[in-house]
Amino acid sequence: MIMPCARPPALAAEDLAGAISGDLQKAGQMGNGFQFLDIILFAMVAAFLVLRLRNVLGKKTGHQRERQNPFAERSQEMNEDKVVELPNRRADNGAEPDFEDDEETAAQAHRPDPAYDSDDDRLVAGIENIREEDRFFDPAGFLEGANGAFEMIVRAFSAGELDRLQPLLAEDVFEQFRDAVEERARANETLETEITGISSSIVDAGMAGRDAVVTVCFKSGQINVTRDAENRIIDGDPNDVTEIEDIWTFRRDTQSADPNWKLVETGAQQ
Repeated sequence: MIMPCARPPALAAEDLAGAISGDLQKAGQMGNGFQFLDIILFAMVAAFLVLRLRNVLGKKTGHQRERQNPFAERSQEMNEDKVVELPNRRADNGAEPDFEDDEETAAQAHRPDPAYDSDDDRLVAGIENIREEDRFFDPAGFLEGANGAFEMIVRAFSAGELDRLQPLLAEDVFEQFRDAVEERARANETLETEITGISSSIVDAGMAGRDAVVTVCFKSGQINVTRDAENRIIDGDPNDVTEIEDIWTFRRDTQSADPNWKLVETGAQQ
């Protein structure tokens, strides 16, 4: 005889409700666990991305090299192109330097100087007049600057660089140079100048009101070649050095904070 399968005992309503509640609590605990793992996973991904961005973009440490300003560099170059500066004329802040205790410097400034003829009483007196306004006027230092100005002006004139000439010349002298440069340009001619050597000496000096005026004789060896629009030589010889004597006069206001001299007169004798 086959016995019928026995039915499991029926659960009471309270037992069924308890079983369902237990299962829900377990499911809730598992859900909370998964949410916690998700938060940790997202935090790890975010940290990884931050580190990657820092590696790619870098970070400012305070040791980065400053970017140079080309306009500031250009301004400095232009300031260095100014004419002749009197050594020890003024301090950086524009005030007169204090040399009261510097007897050696003062004595050195008044020693006989090969920059001029110390036997020329008139010239010596003129230099002393300048030193009354600027007791540290140094003829040798001035002459060194004048030589640099001479070469700069000659080369700028040859190249037709009027913007470089203008700060170095008095207004009327600049107009003469400008007219010559423009006339050369209208004729489609170019001038090539090479200075092979230069010597100079102060031949006159003195005060004109509050202005110091110094005249210099420049003796230079130059090669000057003029070419036409077809690059053919129409004047000069590239192998011929010509000895030229120039008489130039420089002037500056001794009461001005500007230490630069300007060329106020030119003359040449070949």
